[in-house]
Amino acid sequence: MYPTKYHKTASIDDAIAAITGAEDGKFLAGGQTLLATMKQHLAAPSDLVDIRAIDGMSGVSVDGDTLVIGAATTHAEVADNADVQRLCPALATLAGGIGDPAVRCVGTIGGSVANNDPAADYPAGLLALGATIVTNTREIAADDFFDGLFTTALEDDEVITAVRISSPSRAAYAKFRQPASLFALVGVCVADGADGPRVAVTGAGEDGVFRHEGLEAALASDWSAGAADGVTVASDGLLSDIHGSADYRANLIRVLAKRAVEAA
Repeated sequence: MYPTKYHKTASIDDAIAAITGAEDGKFLAGGQTLLATMKQHLAAPSDLVDIRAIDGMSGVSVDGDTLVIGAATTHAEVADNADVQRLCPALATLAGGIGDPAVRCVGTIGGSVANNDPAADYPAGLLALGATIVTNTREIAADDFFDGLFTTALEDDEVITAVRISSPSRAAYAKFRQPASLFALVGVCVADGADGPRVAVTGAGEDGVFRHEGLEAALASDWSAGAADGVTVASDGLLSDIHGSADYRANLIRVLAKRAVEAA
């Protein structure tokens, strides 16, 4: 690893001051992606700004039928939380299927969302569930947050503090794992909420996570696994690599959407 300066901050203001004063600073939460890329000499931040000890940055609370999840809450904590299991079991299932136990006990929801890996699970979950990403300066709808591969609407001096998710009437997540990395070769999250059905896909898009309008329209007319049979899932714009062709991923999207609807 290259030399870096470590900051353990006790407040959001301290974290923002540290990041703005750095030549190339990065926020550190779970570090499950950042530290690995640093070890491989693929990233060399001048400063690491640790936000894990900031009060209020972790834990789950409930506001009516809305979950408020602190950005530094680990995947394991999300999966095991009784309120998440009660109000949004699909999210608990999603979090419980991320990586392996070691990753789930260290990685955080905020770190995953901010990183926006094109095969990560949370982006599909938050997009389908119509979540709101809360930062130190504003609130951003999931539809406006994810902006391409490893790209989000976050500004350089902006940090995620929480994620808000309203309880859906029904939702589920289905994933086909890449067996070596345990990331999603394809993952599909379906949710039926106040705005009707939403279907989000991860692991398949050339530009990262996306919503599938055709599947959403079909489920709006008929919420059943069979509704997906009549939907065309085009391979245009889908990834094609050594793990699976674009056509293979297109078929997986339909298959996993059906499984998710059945589970929901």
